[in-house]
Amino acid sequence: MTAEYLGRHPEEREALLPLLGALARPADPTSRKTYPGHITCSAIAIDRHDRVLHIHHSILDKDLAPGGHIESVDTTLPGAALRELQEETDILSSALLTLNGYEDIPLDINVHNIAANPSRGEPAHQHYDFRFAFRLLSERQIHLQAEEVTDYRWLPFAKVTAPTIARKLALLGRSMSF
Repeated sequence: MTAEYLGRHPEEREALLPLLGALARPADPTSRKTYPGHITCSAIAIDRHDRVLHIHHSILDKDLAPGGHIESVDTTLPGAALRELQEETDILSSALLTLNGYEDIPLDINVHNIAANPSRGEPAHQHYDFRFAFRLLSERQIHLQAEEVTDYRWLPFAKVTAPTIARKLALLGRSMSF
């Protein structure tokens, strides 16, 4: 999946060197206990007005796409993104379609630093976030997971908080087919 992604975005190879290093090591890159970093997944949920759902993550105190760590029940990375979306917002996978041509490949992969969390026994580390894009089939009521999420908002492509996602969505624009 990473090789196919880099085939589409060869200019991102240097930024993804930490991920490539993790994939070359024998440790499970999808385990949240793997350090110095591990794979996470996010869902880029796009409504019919071409806006992207952002949640306010209480621990990180940031507006992000819904997402998180991979769990033992997850059999695919896109499936992990959909599970996280449902857990955090109560949007079911049956309410979404995947972006054509991106069924098994993320729209974006991002490497970012996570601060140490002594209460969880976690050192500072990196997340290699695989971000999958989905279109909502119809309007949905959002029910937030109170433990991690305090608010949500829909942002137009140009105002998406992740610059790489905003850029890729702008390039795809109305040509996106779902």
